Amino acid sequence: MPPRDWKQRAYRVLDRVVPTVPFRYLPPKQSVRLAFNVILDREPDPAGGAEYAGKLAAGELTRHGVAEALAHSEEFRRSVPIGNVLLSMHVSRSEFVAGLPRAARILDLGGTHQGLPDGALVHLGYPYPFERLVVVDLPVDERDEIYQGGSSGAPVLSELGPVEFAFHSMVDLGRYPDGSFDLVYSGQSIEHVSEADGDAVVSEAFRVLTTGGWFCLDTPNGPVWRLRSEVPMNHDHKIEYGAAELVAKLERVGFEVTECKGLNLMRRGAAAGVFDEAEASAPPGGFAAAEDCLLLALVARKPPG
Repeated sequence: MPPRDWKQRAYRVLDRVVPTVPFRYLPPKQSVRLAFNVILDREPDPAGGAEYAGKLAAGELTRHGVAEALAHSEEFRRSVPIGNVLLSMHVSRSEFVAGLPRAARILDLGGTHQGLPDGALVHLGYPYPFERLVVVDLPVDERDEIYQGGSSGAPVLSELGPVEFAFHSMVDLGRYPDGSFDLVYSGQSIEHVSEADGDAVVSEAFRVLTTGGWFCLDTPNGPVWRLRSEVPMNHDHKIEYGAAELVAKLERVGFEVTECKGLNLMRRGAAAGVFDEAEASAPPGGFAAAEDCLLLALVARKPPG
């Protein structure tokens, strides 16, 4: 019998016969050990384990408080890598979206959520209430098969405000009047159209934004992904830009690029010319060295006046 099958059978037997004690009822020492094992992937050090167990026993700290302290610790942030690069990039993108400017009227290009009806922006962590959010995406039958989930198109009232859907190409924004939005967001979408169509998207974003409005986008950093392969990271991508190339694209139509950062730093790999997925997965977040990151994250403004 293969080892994996034997283990699976053993686990099923143990699940039936071994009593399961909820975390909240475990003795202090076992609670601390479980929290360290699950969150920091290690045994508790003697001093730290004893301190947490003592505070639990004395009622100075709850079990949730122990887990919370470990989950938000510097050790967890710096020393417990995320093993899945897609998950790590999602964490980074969520941090980027949480830092987007406050806006009342938002146009989200390509923002259908594949599992939830009110779009991706809200669930990525955009923090501000809005008056209107329009999510633009292709009709379902025109999308790649991996993007065919998501909203049916009916308006939805999200926790932040009303969300409406418009199923058409992001290249064609002619139905939206000049100056009708305060924020245009393109999250992992501009790479799905050609370079020429990307120019049209940027130009139209400039037009539909009010004076002083914001165009924000994140997209794969082409030069770093080409260290892995000359083939784009996703078969549906038409072009993956470099930082200077994308900044120039926005500035040509009149945008002022106020931030050009990268998400998921791969500093050592980029310097050596080697794609190192493990390195890039380990530190999610935004970094000044955009050219050494897996994703580019830009914030641009339509100049006032």
